[in-house]
Amino acid sequence: MTTYFDFEKSIQELDEQLQKAKQLAEKSKIDLAPTIKDLEEKILLEKKKIYGNLTGWQRVQISRHADRPYALDYIEHCFTDFIEQHGDRNVKDDKAIVGGLARLGNQSVMVIGHQKGRNTKQRQFRNFGMPNPEGYRKALRLMKLAEKFNIPIVTLIDTPGASPGLEAEERGQGEAIAKNLLEMSVLKVPVICVVIGEGASGGALGIGVGDKVLMLENTWYSVISPESCSSILWRSWDHKAKAAEALKLTATDMLQNGLIDGIIAEPLGGAHNNPEEMYATMKETLTQQIEELKKFGSEDLINKRIEKFSGMGAFEEV
Repeated sequence: MTTYFDFEKSIQELDEQLQKAKQLAEKSKIDLAPTIKDLEEKILLEKKKIYGNLTGWQRVQISRHADRPYALDYIEHCFTDFIEQHGDRNVKDDKAIVGGLARLGNQSVMVIGHQKGRNTKQRQFRNFGMPNPEGYRKALRLMKLAEKFNIPIVTLIDTPGASPGLEAEERGQGEAIAKNLLEMSVLKVPVICVVIGEGASGGALGIGVGDKVLMLENTWYSVISPESCSSILWRSWDHKAKAAEALKLTATDMLQNGLIDGIIAEPLGGAHNNPEEMYATMKETLTQQIEELKKFGSEDLINKRIEKFSGMGAFEEV
């Protein structure tokens, strides 16, 4: 069953009319081809109209769609020969972060990503995609392994934030993320980071320092979620849409502010509307980016990476 958002009400109504027309044509053997074609054209026009003028909050909603591809979906469809690695060699294996060796075409890569769940049981198992310190330490272990064998790294970001629990703090959540930021900034191999859904705060930054940081069209990346921002400023979630606009968290905003390096286009209606097209686009983009970055030596990669992140937020007084 397709899930529709409030702003997709007109699309839902047209979709329902289309389904009824198809069912009627099948049962009654009446030729309704012109009607069906007309409805399909109307749906396409309506989608272009709606998705060409999305607000920040609407993009946040799309980024959280239950049918949107997650990290393991991209790993399954964009990569081959994936061998998952487990554990941080210290505490345990954090299920909110998945990673391992894989092949992207003919290129060996280390792919790491946040993983959410589709149903209640999976979400609990994956801790809703919110990593504990051992998750970030596992990610760093895999990155250092990739560096040892001169293998490019791909990270897939999709988290509502790092796990905020007491146990996570006791085991050094802040230190684990901070260490990742430090170590990722000086990795000697190409690092490509892609926001595929939610990119919230340090939870996203923990695997988000790369030579190329990209965002899918309908994703968000910010220091705080719109709901949390609204609750702090207005003591209520009622102003989350206003907060989303103020935070400038969309891919377009991030690119204009020089905080990311590019935007990956999604199929009309979002990645969940046509996952196969999204996988093909993702694979092509990653292949191109890796080939580009392989032209640079380790020292150049590190210097450019440090220079890029050091320049963020810098300004001159006139």
